[in-house]
Amino acid sequence: MRSARHFFQPLAVGAPPPPRDIPVRPSRMIHFFDPSNPKMTAKVPEIAKKVDVILGNLEDAIPIERKEAARNGLVAIGREVEFGDTQLWTRVNSLDSPWVLDDLIQLVTGIGHKLDVIMIPKVEGPWDIHYADRLIAQLEARVRLTRPILLHAILETPSGVANVDAICAASPRLQGLSLGPADLAASRRMKTTRVGGGHPGYVVRADPDPAQPETARPAVQQDLWHYTIARMVDACASHGVLPYYGPFGDISDAQGCEDQFRNAFLLGCVGAWSLHPSQIEIARRVFSPAADEVRWAVKVIDAMGDGSGTVMIDGKMQDDATYKQCQVMVGLARMLAAKDPELRVAYGF
Repeated sequence: MRSARHFFQPLAVGAPPPPRDIPVRPSRMIHFFDPSNPKMTAKVPEIAKKVDVILGNLEDAIPIERKEAARNGLVAIGREVEFGDTQLWTRVNSLDSPWVLDDLIQLVTGIGHKLDVIMIPKVEGPWDIHYADRLIAQLEARVRLTRPILLHAILETPSGVANVDAICAASPRLQGLSLGPADLAASRRMKTTRVGGGHPGYVVRADPDPAQPETARPAVQQDLWHYTIARMVDACASHGVLPYYGPFGDISDAQGCEDQFRNAFLLGCVGAWSLHPSQIEIARRVFSPAADEVRWAVKVIDAMGDGSGTVMIDGKMQDDATYKQCQVMVGLARMLAAKDPELRVAYGF
């Protein structure tokens, strides 16, 4: 482990210093696109105006024969398109693949000045982040970047989940973590073929009624991902890293997508992946606090002043803990309202 004195020093001579705090910017939806698909790339300038993050995907969804085209396409888009306040991210190929070295070299040297975050898939432990961290620092130094590119890890293996605290502590440039439910389900040998979401077989059933043993017993479907998301959120919060829900694969199930995104939001996630334009508005709605809750939080903050003591508001006791909860809600709302005029009106800011 590096000494605390050296943790924020550049890992290569001439590289920019890593950030001391991860910048918190709106990232309610990370919208994926295939840079090798001309129809998708033609829509990038317009879609970029509607999302917080647009991500050029180079990994699993890209066929082997189109890997190089996707990489070249993303470099071209990064050079040609102005993204305004929308962030440009990428997901490179996994660190054990034959493509990732060229991904990192060409993207950092070609569009490093436009690239905000690089997603690293299938992160097993801090050693994966250390490798990418050092290599990216060397490439930043080569092209004299003045702003460090951030890293984002995807939890897709049992080892990654087991090592999640160490992953979060591995580098000051680690921006966030995302849940990768499909690969994680496969590597855990979970018996589901769904990409995110629940499963009708994962239930808790009421005990039988001794007086009526033949009566149907109520059952409630449970969330397959509750433990993993909560584990990830705790690790992220402990290290100043941002947690995200990953993909919801059933594009036709808008209600299921909204429910899964909302569960993640309530547990502490700041955003989710959108795989189809129909999921953009779902993520925007879910990961923006409800207007009535924001107005209530403002009311509590105004009533409590410096946050000490207790007050009664509408029959509910408010104290230091609820004051802090309200500050979280209002802080998020103000950040989103600065980007979204509709929310600014709804929140009354």
